[in-house]
Amino acid sequence: MADSSDQILEPVDINEIKRMIPHRYPFLFIDRVRDIIPHKSATGIKNVTYNEPHFQGHFPVRPIMPGVAIVEAMAQTSAVLVGKTLNLIDKDVLVYFLSIDKCKFRHPVNPGDVLELYIRVIRGRGKRWKFWGEGRVDGQVMAEAEFTAMMVPPGEE
Repeated sequence: MADSSDQILEPVDINEIKRMIPHRYPFLFIDRVRDIIPHKSATGIKNVTYNEPHFQGHFPVRPIMPGVAIVEAMAQTSAVLVGKTLNLIDKDVLVYFLSIDKCKFRHPVNPGDVLELYIRVIRGRGKRWKFWGEGRVDGQVMAEAEFTAMMVPPGEE
């Protein structure tokens, strides 16, 4: 967690998010990122709405946010954390999953929920970063995962 030497950066809105990660509708799963402590942690916010296309088929009579979308929202929050840490705004960096481990889905996330994505850096150096993430609604853990991602600048794909 934060100590007295940690600087908490200003929240990042959707316009700045789009300048750091390549995701767009219908695959942009975060609306805001706050509590950003470079090299350490961040909290993503996902306002879950029934208007999202995956709810048409997952599931029509009982809409539930797909688990893979929750993990992707964690990854997108992590990418914004790295983007702020390494000043990658407007750099057209791609982000690739390398691994997902210890993933558990504990409760369903429903339309109307505000999903908070708590991300902590386990290891971060160069292009490869490892994270721990939790998705919570009203303080209750809905999903958790450990994952590794790679940030790839343009031309190095």
